[in-house]
Amino acid sequence: MPDDLPPTEGGDIRETRLSAALSERYLAYAMSTITARSLPDVRDGLKPVHRRLLWAMHQLRLDPAAGFKKCARIVGDVMGKYHPHGDSSIYEALVRQAQEFAARFPLVEGQGNFGNIDGDNAAAMRYTEARLTEVAQALLAQIDEDTVDFRTTYDGEDREPAVLPAAFPNLLANGAAGIAVGMATSIPPHNAGEVCAAALHLIAHPEAGTDDLLAHMPGPDFPTGGLLVEPPEAIREAYATGRGGFRIRARWAVERGKAGAWTVVVTEIPYQVQKSRLIEQIAALLEEKKLPLLADIRDESTEAVRIVLEPRARTVEPAVLMETLFRATALESRFSLNMNVLDATRTPRVMSLREVLRAWLDHRHEVLQRRTAHRLAAIARRLEVLDGYLIAYLNLDEVIRIIRTEDEPKPHLMAAFGLSEVQAEAILNMRLRALRRLEEMEIRREHEKLSKEQKGLNALMASPAKRWSAIARDIEGVRARFGDGALGARRTAVAEPPPAIAVDEAAFIEREPLTVVLSEKGWIRALKGHLAEDAELRFKEGDSLAFRLHLQSTDRFVVFASNGRAYTLKADTLPRGRGDGQPLRLLVDLPNEETPITLLPPPAEGQRMLLAASDGKGFLIEATELLAEKRTGKQVMTLEPPARAVLCRPAEGDAVAVLGENRKLLVFPLEQLPVLARGRGVQLQSYRDGGLADAKVFTLAEGLSWRLGERVRVETDLTTWRANRAAAGKLPPNGFPRSNRFGG
Repeated sequence: MPDDLPPTEGGDIRETRLSAALSERYLAYAMSTITARSLPDVRDGLKPVHRRLLWAMHQLRLDPAAGFKKCARIVGDVMGKYHPHGDSSIYEALVRQAQEFAARFPLVEGQGNFGNIDGDNAAAMRYTEARLTEVAQALLAQIDEDTVDFRTTYDGEDREPAVLPAAFPNLLANGAAGIAVGMATSIPPHNAGEVCAAALHLIAHPEAGTDDLLAHMPGPDFPTGGLLVEPPEAIREAYATGRGGFRIRARWAVERGKAGAWTVVVTEIPYQVQKSRLIEQIAALLEEKKLPLLADIRDESTEAVRIVLEPRARTVEPAVLMETLFRATALESRFSLNMNVLDATRTPRVMSLREVLRAWLDHRHEVLQRRTAHRLAAIARRLEVLDGYLIAYLNLDEVIRIIRTEDEPKPHLMAAFGLSEVQAEAILNMRLRALRRLEEMEIRREHEKLSKEQKGLNALMASPAKRWSAIARDIEGVRARFGDGALGARRTAVAEPPPAIAVDEAAFIEREPLTVVLSEKGWIRALKGHLAEDAELRFKEGDSLAFRLHLQSTDRFVVFASNGRAYTLKADTLPRGRGDGQPLRLLVDLPNEETPITLLPPPAEGQRMLLAASDGKGFLIEATELLAEKRTGKQVMTLEPPARAVLCRPAEGDAVAVLGENRKLLVFPLEQLPVLARGRGVQLQSYRDGGLADAKVFTLAEGLSWRLGERVRVETDLTTWRANRAAAGKLPPNGFPRSNRFGG
């Protein structure tokens, strides 16, 4: 032990590796999170916080027939006695159990503002009140009859149930969701009547498979309704493995108006989708012109959901309109299935549907055995007392004499009549009015009734078949109570997978013509319409036009720069209006010393471009290779300083014309150039002094053209300048521009 550590009392200091200590403590934390907070128990479908809420409300006698109590009182009891966590998390758990749009079978009946489907929060706990529902009462039924184990609370001052008797199949009926360390659970709600039917089938046919069970419960039943459109084979696979997902669509109908007008009315939305956010999402997409078939959306909801969608035109098919919305919005969502739960040994594992039902039935079987044993013990105690009473009635005079004459009557009674201590104590505590003849008859009737019940319970304990029949009767009662009527009727329709509707997304996107303008000083903007070549354009003082490009608003275009990089921009992201635009360097990472060489329209499949640098190197590249969505662009041409990229032009033809700064012209076949994805390329033309001035690809049969002012000259006889790639070339024809450029 180090000398500078203070002495300790009642303990010791042990050296250990930090990694081992951290590993041990993190594992303990992880297991605590998994078993004591995040995952539900397969038997009652509850996490500890929910179980403690129900138990605290049961202790407060907040039964369905009782009055309401403030939620603050309930949360206070839970936090102070059973669940040492924040009051906000406890209240949120309470609120969720009371929300009819969140829980398929609410366990708590709330009074006050408990939130709504729009996502608004519940009122503060000091304003709201709550009590248990009949479903919660079924979960707690017979909990006082030694049906489940109890454990001490966190402070050791009280006791709480480790699990509830759970006469109601809560795990599947209400579902569950939770995230632990390294694992999670996600179970959708189901119809309680269908779950009970599947459980009854499993009792009658213990070897039943997933297909047999799904014949009784075809899929989830969400509190918000909707349409389940997952293929049957996917549903079967999900329930067989415990992992999968379900596709839910909103329920909608067409309302016809006058003169062929119509609207779509959405009456049910997918589970856990907030209506207000859904409408905001659709409205935002509408404003961004990404829903061209939709004209407007209105929320006409009251207690029931009613979202009205107006089409852009009467000729639009409602199914096509809704298909575009299902693809782009939360009107269609997916709910994942991950039946990761704690089994009876508190071990987390993923269970199939059959295993979940089997675990619940086994729990109900254990509850029945414990309840029966508890009742048999109570009957045995009562029969023992009644037997003593009957002995006293048969020997009433002697009993009275012993009580009157003996100082310690209990041992004398036990010795005289062979009574147990319990029987003797009961006789001594008997009231004189109980000595009537009528009372003796009542005792004999009670004794006979209890003896008959004891015989029946012993027969039940001795026969597994009778026990399972009793469990089946209990489940039938739950099914009749919660599986029919308004509460239990199926809300989510199991529909056929939707047919494939051909929707050409590109045809629905609104396009508008734009002219992209780039100035000499690097300012870029988009102007509405395709402007004519002679259209007047305004720039900052000292600036002028460098490039213009006619595009559609949905197009992407390429900026090729002197550093050999290609940058991709979207036309609809450029600044618009009458201003000067925005510096190109704010949109792409273009170094200050580099300049744009050209703007290229959207590259097409099969199109090739000629890239060339000032040192005379060049190659061909597929146009689509120039696309790069990253802000930093894509390096397509490798340059050795001081060389710079000088051109990027379409390679349409069969010959290449190269012009050097030394005013030498060379023509060679296009096939002599390699097609690369990136690199330096090959030598196009040799120079003693200077470098490349211009180059173009053309069709040899049509001749080489260049622009002289407003005129275009064409030279068809190019024999003088034809040679192989990398030759020096010869002086161009008389009249060739002094600028050493081919022009348009």
